[in-house]
Amino acid sequence: MLATSREGYRRTDFSLREFSSTLSFPGFWLLAARNILPGIAEINCALRKSVLVKTLQRLIPEIRSDDLIPAGSGVRAQAVDRRGNLVDDFWIEDVPGAIHILSAPSPAATASLAIGKFIAEKAEQRLVCN
Repeated sequence: MLATSREGYRRTDFSLREFSSTLSFPGFWLLAARNILPGIAEINCALRKSVLVKTLQRLIPEIRSDDLIPAGSGVRAQAVDRRGNLVDDFWIEDVPGAIHILSAPSPAATASLAIGKFIAEKAEQRLVCN
């Protein structure tokens, strides 16, 4: 689900600057064009509890509207490249003065030691070469 603010934990959270940044990125439009129907379905589920219940009943037929309790949401960044592809794995960008680890989804916690070792070796190589 597209967030309209990087810290947008409520439906009403909106940042014109951040949303404009998303809309001005060419990869967003390519991704959106390829996923327009699933995107509309996600918005429909998010805004209409009855639709969400029907969708959930495909997995859990016994579920009822009363079983669902509104709660807060989370925001998880998902990197998209300029061609509109989701970056599913770690994207490590090595630039002068910094090493950026981007698009580290939830498996990052289980792989954090291996990722840390890789980054440490990368940083060490940089120090040795300079």
